[in-house]
Amino acid sequence: MPTPNLPDATHDPAEAFALPTGTTAVVYCEGQFGEQDGKTANGLVRHSEKYDVLSVIDSSCAGVDAGSFLDGIPNGIPVVADLEDALHLAGEVPDYLICGVAPADGLLSDAQRVVLLDGIANGMHVINGLHEFLNDDAEFVAAAALARVTITDVRRPKEKRDLHLFSGRIFDVTCPRIAVLGTDGAIGKRTTATLLVQALNAAGIKAVMVGTGQTTLIQGGKYGVALDALVPQFCSGEVENQVVAAWEGEDPDVIIVEGQGALSHPAYLTSAHILRGSRPAGVIVQHAPRRVALGDFPMVAMPSIAREIALIEAFADTEVIGVTINHELMETDEIGGVIAHHARSLGLPVTDPLTRPGAELVDMVLLAFPALAHSRVPLTL
Repeated sequence: MPTPNLPDATHDPAEAFALPTGTTAVVYCEGQFGEQDGKTANGLVRHSEKYDVLSVIDSSCAGVDAGSFLDGIPNGIPVVADLEDALHLAGEVPDYLICGVAPADGLLSDAQRVVLLDGIANGMHVINGLHEFLNDDAEFVAAAALARVTITDVRRPKEKRDLHLFSGRIFDVTCPRIAVLGTDGAIGKRTTATLLVQALNAAGIKAVMVGTGQTTLIQGGKYGVALDALVPQFCSGEVENQVVAAWEGEDPDVIIVEGQGALSHPAYLTSAHILRGSRPAGVIVQHAPRRVALGDFPMVAMPSIAREIALIEAFADTEVIGVTINHELMETDEIGGVIAHHARSLGLPVTDPLTRPGAELVDMVLLAFPALAHSRVPLTL
């Protein structure tokens, strides 16, 4: 198989892939599809600008349609039991095997190593979003050389000399920035940010997303950085740099910044860097009302949404403009009541991005930034 012309993994991750149209991929997510630690696979099934996802590997739910399993809407991407089934279904060797698991420690298990090495042996390039860099692993490097394929470590940061400290250039960005933060990790911030950008653009308001995690970069995000892989000294500066790049490169009406973790989270500091680096004029907070403990830290109780809002507004010169609900553990007929309850108690617009119209997200933004209504470009049919 010809090797795509990929830059070295040490270059800017947001520019790491220049892939041909129709690039095919299988996403490996054994035992985690639809779960919190399967968020990379979940995200790729819902949205990918870069890959034609042919199947998802997870024997625990093999045989289902991935879209139906996640969101109740078929998307034609089957879930299969193993790599052999994925290859048989494709009819030829797909271009890429993407590691779709995202455990808190960012490390591969022995069983996961075997599957990725098997993909390499079959001639598939590997996309790795974990903290464990496979280009530093002698076994993977040797296997890739033998099979004449590439391994891309998405989270590998640039050299320190190429990283950015906070510079103040963010003050030159005149369009509103809206950060989508949350009350926990793996709670739907990236999905909400993606749907918000799509809804705004569909409404004629030019919106650009700045990603802050590996999944957004794998999906094909043009602007972003894997923030949790950086030395903290450079985190706010790298966020600022990507926001400025989006502003200068796209001339958008509004910039949406993907959140990471939660400001209150005991294990992650990334929300703080996002607030400092992007200096958002508004924040949308994603919350899962039925989640009682932090996803990967069951010893820590979930914060209340009111407490998280107060913490965000105390920490940064910004305002929470709305709340988005993650409906996990809810029956369909419960969701409307939960939305209404939070809207009454918080005095803010509230919606569920996955079950309610995108227009509700647009209205949330326009209520806070009415001047954006004048930026609308009439849509042509």
